[in-house]
Amino acid sequence: MEKKLGFGCMRLPLFDKNDQTSIDTETLNELVDTFLGKGFTYFDTAYVYHSYMSEDVMREALVKRHKRDEFAFATKLPMRDVKTVKDQEKVFNEQLEKCGVEYFDYYLLHNIGVMSYKKACELDSFGFGINKKKEGKIKNLGMSFHDTPELLDEILTAHPELDFVQLQINYIDWENPSIQSRRCYEVARKHSKPIIVMEPCKGGSLALVPEKAEKLMKEYNPEASIPSWAIRFAASQEGVIMVLSGMNTLPQVLDNTFYMANFKPLNDEEYKIINQVSEIINKNTAIPCTTCRYCEKGCPQKIAIPDYFALYNSTKRATTDNFSSQFVYYLNLTANNHGKASDCIGCKECEKACPQHLKITEHLKDVSMTFDVTPQFPTRTEK
Repeated sequence: MEKKLGFGCMRLPLFDKNDQTSIDTETLNELVDTFLGKGFTYFDTAYVYHSYMSEDVMREALVKRHKRDEFAFATKLPMRDVKTVKDQEKVFNEQLEKCGVEYFDYYLLHNIGVMSYKKACELDSFGFGINKKKEGKIKNLGMSFHDTPELLDEILTAHPELDFVQLQINYIDWENPSIQSRRCYEVARKHSKPIIVMEPCKGGSLALVPEKAEKLMKEYNPEASIPSWAIRFAASQEGVIMVLSGMNTLPQVLDNTFYMANFKPLNDEEYKIINQVSEIINKNTAIPCTTCRYCEKGCPQKIAIPDYFALYNSTKRATTDNFSSQFVYYLNLTANNHGKASDCIGCKECEKACPQHLKITEHLKDVSMTFDVTPQFPTRTEK
């Protein structure tokens, strides 16, 4: 792989942001064509993305419209969905059909953490992947990982057969005590595993930084976009072979492919600025959610958890006169068959699924205190 930018298919363009299945296929076709036209080739999807539709959509946008040797295709075995050994074979064959391919360039055990690793061992998922490699249906076997560096070290020691590992790496999580990006990165390097980076912009949150942080970046380089700092940070780490970006607009594709076409690692001054930006962001982010939406599937109350967290963060960053618009968005979501934050029953199914290890049920109490009351909006005073 010569160019380090990959197309993440977890956040495709939508007609309705509240409906993950309302994918704008015409726009997607344009994004895929532009990405390939700029000389980039890597596409990463998964069985569960976009309410189980991402693989099908990428078959239409990518596989059917371009020659197989023009792109590299990655997808993942959904550990939360497979229950038996036979399920793995069934799902894998379904994925080949959904994606319209005869093999996957990169195949990952999805979202490996302490519980899913236990399941993977019980089902011999690693052995399953090795057998698919022997059959020629997988070129490279890896895993996406969301847990502690200690567990990562244990897994890579037990399974040296893995060809690569996919880690969440971004500058805001580099020293985060929950995510521990740096320490996980160091473990992967210790085991000499090539690294693919996910969430370089942390679900888009590093594309919109506080004004004070943006000023620092723009003063140093007025031409560089804010997201470029995050993606270049991830790509600058030694051993990183690919950085995934969930691009869903043409300007995003054009910007990312522009500065990644002839990638230049960050210099010392840029690292200093990123450290300052990290300090500013940490003071302005109440809930570090990446909007992966893994938490939503098992919620018995159908609470729109990531959307509520985004609205809550906006109210904390914004001035008080911006609260009314956030409240209206909240009301619209609750009116659209979503439970209120106060409807949480504390079952913690969401927390079991959260790659960020957030205390979601506690955060929902904060959201409820903010939005599940009738706000007293300022009234206009006639002069």
